[in-house]
Amino acid sequence: MDTPVLDVTADEAADLLRNPYPIFERRRRETTGVFCGSVMDWTRAPAAMRPEHLYAAVSFDAVNRVFRDSKAFNSHIYDSTVGLFIGPTILAMEGKQHWDHRNLVSSAFKSKSLSRWEPEVVRPVVNALIDEFVDAGEADLVRDFTLEFPTRVISRLLGLPEEDLPWFRKRAVELISYHINYKRSFEASGALKEYFLDQIDKRRSRPTEDIIGDLVDAEVDGEKLSDEAIYSFLRLLLPAGLETTYRSSGNLLYLLLTHPDQFAAVAVNRELIAPAIEEGLRVETPLTTVQRYATAETQLEGVTIPEGAVIDVCIGSANHDERRWERSEEFDIFRKRVPHISFAAGEHTCMGLHLARMETRVALECLLERLTDITLVTDGDPHIYGQPFRSPTALPVTFAPARADS
Repeated sequence: MDTPVLDVTADEAADLLRNPYPIFERRRRETTGVFCGSVMDWTRAPAAMRPEHLYAAVSFDAVNRVFRDSKAFNSHIYDSTVGLFIGPTILAMEGKQHWDHRNLVSSAFKSKSLSRWEPEVVRPVVNALIDEFVDAGEADLVRDFTLEFPTRVISRLLGLPEEDLPWFRKRAVELISYHINYKRSFEASGALKEYFLDQIDKRRSRPTEDIIGDLVDAEVDGEKLSDEAIYSFLRLLLPAGLETTYRSSGNLLYLLLTHPDQFAAVAVNRELIAPAIEEGLRVETPLTTVQRYATAETQLEGVTIPEGAVIDVCIGSANHDERRWERSEEFDIFRKRVPHISFAAGEHTCMGLHLARMETRVALECLLERLTDITLVTDGDPHIYGQPFRSPTALPVTFAPARADS
């Protein structure tokens, strides 16, 4: 039996941006967890851009299967989307090629580096940002904090000169915004390539203890990364390291600020920060949907997926699957821990997940150490917005500086 087409309608498009989760819930309820259609808004896209065969995986089991079965569902689709702007990366690689490159670049994220980065880079960056607004008694935590600290952290970890930060940030935003202005994104990609090639050359003549230096020196079985592999990976760090971290930290702050009892509990007991981060990632993942290709006709949750079909892999829906979590739509940092799938799964599990968790933890710790009575100003209706990327539009807050002896 053919699966009925269940697409996002024009009437649902606005709801999809403000709150897609009721739509996701209906798709899970009305299907086996997979359906012929999409969870994305195609109403404004030219018909020629729509894949001939489009399916969506919305249950946890279906999303988990797609991520873990890279033979049946591969990620080559990135070669024709973001890969056009950042070049060939492990994001679109499969099999041995993927693992060979992953082993090489993963050396830049080894635990020894993370333990050094927290006190030497992340915490000082976060505290320096708080210094800029702590005496004002008010701030927009998106504009003044969550948008800023991942950029400053990544630039420090890459070992970029501080005076290059404004240029680097501008190019990073232009590259990430390829869906808005692809010509400007191409230009930013070329500029970043030349910039990173210069940084690579400098480290070959004078080694440094930063990510670029680690990538230049990385060697597995006598093989080193090519210049193209290094600068393409560095360009990939921009959407991966900036976009998702600023969004996930903003989402967590919004959820805590709109659940003041839970925020108060975290302020009293810092051991609750870790479960709060995981619950924030589950309830409001920064990226709700990615895509995969079907390499051959295959069955997924009882639905026949034809060869060449594009599958919406809806992480946001999977993380709200009522068959996996009780009260799945509720934000509850005290719930029994059940792993989410916000960092994907299988061979394409996010390599920066430990860095992202550490950055978010340090950001929250520093805010709680430096500020008290943090209260969300709701006059302008701050809320989480977007699809597939989601984050607050603003987080206006009032607060009092913490006393030095508190």
